[in-house]
Amino acid sequence: MSHLDRVLPFTVVTGATGILGRHVVDGLLSTGRPVRAVSRRPQQAGLPPLVEVVAGDLYEPSTLDTAFRTATALVLIAVPDTAAEVVACARAAGIEHIVVVSSAAVTAGYDTTYNLPVERAVQASGLDWSIVRPGEFATNALLIWGPSIRSGRRVIEPFPDQAGNPIHERDIADVIIADLLDSDRRGRVDTIVGPDTLTKREQVASIATAIGDDIALDEVTPQQALSFYRRQGGFAADNADWLSGFTSYDGVEGVTDEPREANLDLDGTYLTLAEVLGRPGRSYAQWARDHACDFTGSVD
Repeated sequence: MSHLDRVLPFTVVTGATGILGRHVVDGLLSTGRPVRAVSRRPQQAGLPPLVEVVAGDLYEPSTLDTAFRTATALVLIAVPDTAAEVVACARAAGIEHIVVVSSAAVTAGYDTTYNLPVERAVQASGLDWSIVRPGEFATNALLIWGPSIRSGRRVIEPFPDQAGNPIHERDIADVIIADLLDSDRRGRVDTIVGPDTLTKREQVASIATAIGDDIALDEVTPQQALSFYRRQGGFAADNADWLSGFTSYDGVEGVTDEPREANLDLDGTYLTLAEVLGRPGRSYAQWARDHACDFTGSVD
């Protein structure tokens, strides 16, 4: 790290070892901005050498003193139970600006208990803030469908004609970075979506094209999907009840709050990258090509 880097204030990135967080880290490094990553397992972070990786846990705010020291900006992911305490620690340490990574489910009114409390804690802090509410992460397809595509070129889907606008994680990162670097973007709440409106069936077809192989789409009942994804484990199992329509986003049984029809009405509340940053968002086809090896298990 150069002398110049050492005297510049840090940007603290929580969730830095995740799919999105790594792109935020890389984008900040490309601008010459010093980055401090928070990880519960610093030795396993696998981040670039220029990143200062420190131990810390959002579930235990008392562990964040070192991470917040000499920092002026914070990228904050959602941990609602401790959000108020984490924000208080950030303010006491001298952090001036917090970018909250939230969810479009807040905009839709589905999320009242997870991301929304974090937003409110930050907005009430007296600090500068920006809020990024991504819609459906394109990477959800990798987490939900990836195992069955890798093992048998097969997708299990109860709502194949449900449409959405999946967004590339790099586009989300670009909005976060813009919020960090441009003081004119403070006080913004941007609900962002991908440029393509696609059904689940069309998304599977795009992935098939990217990997150069057929993928069977098995349309099943919600109960069959629930059983399959609980057996699969991981992200799909953790979210199986909601994905299969048995609970709401907030976990209320018997309530379905996601539209299952093919026509999604983007009424101006949900913005594309062209509207937020003035350049086109990355297409779903591009995302599928970027992750083709992840779906096949092959190595570049």
